[in-house]
Amino acid sequence: MDLSGVERVGLVRWAEGDFWLLRRANSPEMTEHLGGPESEEKLADRHRRYVELSRGCMYRVVLADGGESVGSIGYWETEWRGGTVWETGWGILPEFQGRGLAALAARALVDVVRQSPGAHPALHAFPKVDNAASNGVCRKAGFTLLGQVDTEYPKGNPIRSNDWYVDLRSTGTSE
Repeated sequence: MDLSGVERVGLVRWAEGDFWLLRRANSPEMTEHLGGPESEEKLADRHRRYVELSRGCMYRVVLADGGESVGSIGYWETEWRGGTVWETGWGILPEFQGRGLAALAARALVDVVRQSPGAHPALHAFPKVDNAASNGVCRKAGFTLLGQVDTEYPKGNPIRSNDWYVDLRSTGTSE
């Protein structure tokens, strides 16, 4: 397959100076499926959690050519069905959407999580059922759909989500 025209992305560990990206993504358009924009105080709390995350990691998604920041992606521990699993989520800035960058970032993240220390056998994503873009990212990034589930996001706000997962025990790489 000829990949000469395909953009590449890199993942840069979230740092103190990345708060601007949370602010930039805190728009009605970017938070439509996440409960809406957050207050400055909640954004600051989120940023602190991202910087201090010890079981998982948040990243800035950057274009490999030039290093321009285009969004964020990460993984963290969450309680699911009586156990602890890895969960992932992402956001690509509006001007960069529609170019396949989120799927590329998700594939790169799967490779990172496979190589990270941790005993969780799977990585899950829980996009809302009606979030066509994020469900498409899961499909294109090689996740397997387990079915629809009832979840909450933000906490206390019941939603219907799809449960997508990647088996991290497989020896293959996401291509």
